[in-house]
Amino acid sequence: MPVLAGVDLEIASGEFVAVAGPSGSGKSTLLNLLGLLEPPDGGEVWLGGERVSHLGRRRQARVRGASIGYVFQSFLLLSGLTALDNVLLAARYVRRDRAEARGEALALLERMAVAHRKDHYPTQLSGGEQQRVAYCRADEPTGNLDDHHARTILDELRRLAAERRAAVLLVTHRAEAQAGADRVLYLSGGRLLSQPPAPVA
Repeated sequence: MPVLAGVDLEIASGEFVAVAGPSGSGKSTLLNLLGLLEPPDGGEVWLGGERVSHLGRRRQARVRGASIGYVFQSFLLLSGLTALDNVLLAARYVRRDRAEARGEALALLERMAVAHRKDHYPTQLSGGEQQRVAYCRADEPTGNLDDHHARTILDELRRLAAERRAAVLLVTHRAEAQAGADRVLYLSGGRLLSQPPAPVA
């Protein structure tokens, strides 16, 4: 049985879209498909006018490194790297200038209030600090954060969408995150809906 069925989603540059849905509704599968982490069984994924779902794995990896930021709820920071080096990791894959990337990484860590922890390793960081460093590396998952830190990351995502004309897709259960989105969509039974599904009697 397909996890997703007939999903048709278009996100414009600068748009902030939230997707809500219960556990098992297909949210993780949707993110994995859009992030080119899983191949679709059918349909296509397009990014900036280019069909990317049918590219080879190496070309998809280059697209992902250059154009897709992915923040995982479980952080996935590399334990052997400092906070700053974790943030700089993505820059290595797209061959960005090291000095330029370092300056931008430090500025982002400063905005996220973790610059003072840049030389610390993940095990030396609190959960909230790890989440903010993971966000910096991606340049939502806000479920593990307290309200103050969740608002900080959501504000930064909105700023990024507006200033860089980046498309942002946030999968969340938090009402405040949904309230700040340009659109809220709902996954139910593998389908993407514009209105919350009717409760089952």
